[in-house]
Amino acid sequence: MSRHEHVFLDGPDGRIEVFVEPSQASGVEPHATTTGIALIAHPHPLFGGTADNKVVTSLAKAFRELGCVTLRPSFRGVGGSEGEHDHGVAETEDLLAVHAYARGRFGNALPVYLAGFSFGAYVITRLALRLTEIADPAKRLVLVGTASGFIEGLRRYETAAVPADTIVIHGAKDETVPLPNVLAWAEPLDLPITVIAGADHFFHRRLHLIRDIIQRQWKA
Repeated sequence: MSRHEHVFLDGPDGRIEVFVEPSQASGVEPHATTTGIALIAHPHPLFGGTADNKVVTSLAKAFRELGCVTLRPSFRGVGGSEGEHDHGVAETEDLLAVHAYARGRFGNALPVYLAGFSFGAYVITRLALRLTEIADPAKRLVLVGTASGFIEGLRRYETAAVPADTIVIHGAKDETVPLPNVLAWAEPLDLPITVIAGADHFFHRRLHLIRDIIQRQWKA
């Protein structure tokens, strides 16, 4: 099991809790074999989403296996993070602060990868746009169970466009974010979607497939 470091950053509206995990078991700082920095966002904080969510930790493990140091921030109001939920707007600013911390600590030479699950995937699409605006675009995105379109509970997500090489994974039996929502978002982008047969929103008994898909598609 990977060791993690528990750190707190100064964010726009208070501290941000972040779990930092090494690409190698010998320490958190990057080594010669470290291939990148992966920032991974968790699902909706008002519906039980945390940085310890099993999909999020599975994503982190996949990136560590690819040689990345990983950062799993807690959204505002979750765990040790301060501030109030802001439907993805202020959360994007918080992730920008985490990105700045990662750059300051691990340097500018390593590529940054972004990943997210559900609401976290939605926020990651927003963060990707902001990073492009500041001329430090992410190398690649991985989105799982992406919040898009109208979702039960009177929530609507206008999910941003993403690059063509983005890895998008969705469950065929997702009842939280129905597959047609994500297909409607992806169609005008000509964006391929990898659909896992029988998988629900939380990928019960199919978490290993997320890692397998990422590893197979990584060099595609």
